[in-house]
Amino acid sequence: MTGSAAAPVSRQLCPRCGKELPLSFAKSSCPACGGLLEVRHAAPGRRGLELRRIFGDRRGSVDVLDASGVWRYRELVLPDAGRDVVTHPEGNTPLLRLPRVSSWAGSPELLVKHEGHNPTGSFKDRGMTVGATVAKRLGARAVACASTGNTSASLAAYAALAEIPALVFVPAGRVAAGKLAQTLAYGAKTLLVRGDFDACFALALEASEKLNVYLLNSVNPFRLEGQKTIVFEALEQLGWEAPEWIALPAGNLGNTSAFGNALRDARDLGLISRVPRLAAVQAEGANPFARAFREGFARRHRVSAETAATAIRIGDPASHDRAVTAIRSTNGVVTDVTDDEILEAKAIIDGSGAGCEPASAASVAGVKRLVREGVIRPGERVVAVLTGHVLKDPGILLRYHMETEPPPPRANRPVEIEPRLSAVEQVLREDR
Repeated sequence: MTGSAAAPVSRQLCPRCGKELPLSFAKSSCPACGGLLEVRHAAPGRRGLELRRIFGDRRGSVDVLDASGVWRYRELVLPDAGRDVVTHPEGNTPLLRLPRVSSWAGSPELLVKHEGHNPTGSFKDRGMTVGATVAKRLGARAVACASTGNTSASLAAYAALAEIPALVFVPAGRVAAGKLAQTLAYGAKTLLVRGDFDACFALALEASEKLNVYLLNSVNPFRLEGQKTIVFEALEQLGWEAPEWIALPAGNLGNTSAFGNALRDARDLGLISRVPRLAAVQAEGANPFARAFREGFARRHRVSAETAATAIRIGDPASHDRAVTAIRSTNGVVTDVTDDEILEAKAIIDGSGAGCEPASAASVAGVKRLVREGVIRPGERVVAVLTGHVLKDPGILLRYHMETEPPPPRANRPVEIEPRLSAVEQVLREDR
């Protein structure tokens, strides 16, 4: 008598209706109810201290999987991925203590997790390594995404690495030059859509349904599995002593959802003894999730998004429902901050030598606001995630420092001088 086939290590699940689907199912939404899918794994054979030790022993290894700050946690990301993964590698980003930033925010125990140190300069690489690996396994005809810039840059790079054609939909005239340049350089077919991000996403979704291309926006459940590792890596860097808070910028809400899932996994596997609270921070001009939070998530909001923080300029976030679950399960909060607050936070971060794109600074601006409102207490440890590199949006950086009138308090105007040493000496005197 032959034994029955072993149960799969991982499966896709619809949290809304409970329907289970195999990993080979190539759509992001449930065919029964339309809910967004999530990936669930069988519990690894080890937990707690033993699992921590396994992750720690992999650090510093030259093995292609262990060298990645994503695949090092493969038991919690995609246990049956095998060795044929699409990786640069990614992750291994620093957790920084920046005294000027923590002082400005009024949070002495503030640390920043800088995801701008990823291969294409943003956190998107953590999700894209998993998404591209699955696309390659499925034999995808092409991969596609809608993007405000970071997703398209990451998709283009990982598709090139996987040798899969890439198609990106970006809003015409509304993508930062640094991000658009990356997308073009990595070889993706770039479609400039006459509309906003939400129009781009609707078109990309339709293309995935009718033209058989594999969608790699954050609705893709495998993307979120990779993005969970931001949390795992930060917790490991803290010796698995969970902070009181994790603050993050919130746009399409994929990270908010991923962070909630990561904290659930870490708690259930005994990696941490308590769960940090999430603080999702939106721009005031693109704040549908913050509006919903203020109403107890009684209804979903959609807005016409406008903010200088282009990476979170999204008016109808696709992962809304999953993010609601994450906020509720962590006793989290959602807030919004003005563009002026975001740009001031960015100037502080940049001036500390770390540097980030505008959307990244929303997390730190949000911490300052929540401290001021008494939600975050000054002695509580906070990890704020910086999602992208300072060179992602050079245009707004230069406008802030060189063109804004009157100059913002932290503007760093260049000084034009004659080619004489006395002119240099004069600048040094004035700078005291």
